[in-house]
Amino acid sequence: MTAPDPTTARVTEAVELGQTGRAAEARELFAQLWAELGPDGDPLHRVTVAHFMADLQEDPREELAWDLRALEAVDGVTDERAAAAGATGPVAAFYPSLHLNLGEDYRTLGDAEAARRHLELGRAAAGALPDDGYGQMIRGGLEGLAQRLGEAAP
Repeated sequence: MTAPDPTTARVTEAVELGQTGRAAEARELFAQLWAELGPDGDPLHRVTVAHFMADLQEDPREELAWDLRALEAVDGVTDERAAAAGATGPVAAFYPSLHLNLGEDYRTLGDAEAARRHLELGRAAAGALPDDGYGQMIRGGLEGLAQRLGEAAP
């Protein structure tokens, strides 16, 4: 097994900081990584940094901004690049989670129309999810979002 690249190692460090209650330090490290990656950095690293940075935000508008960055970045990730990094499925399987997060962001901010749009995009992409615990979690999250938006299951 090869060692993770330096960026992945730093992402892991930032995630661990966040998980141990050191959110400010995690945000600082993610901000450094984001600046170093720049707009032309590896899209997989960009989506990963933005995705985890969103989860650390206290302001829901900032969480939305980071989740939008993650969605924008994922469009540049190839299946080959994801597989090389250890992903077990296609990049298409990233979209349901990203849309779930955006749907929750918009719901929190009171924009039910945008939340429903991302709910539908997440549901439409859910066929790419694996049939495992992760896939079940994301599908369940989408259905939970639907309930919070007052929608029936499809």
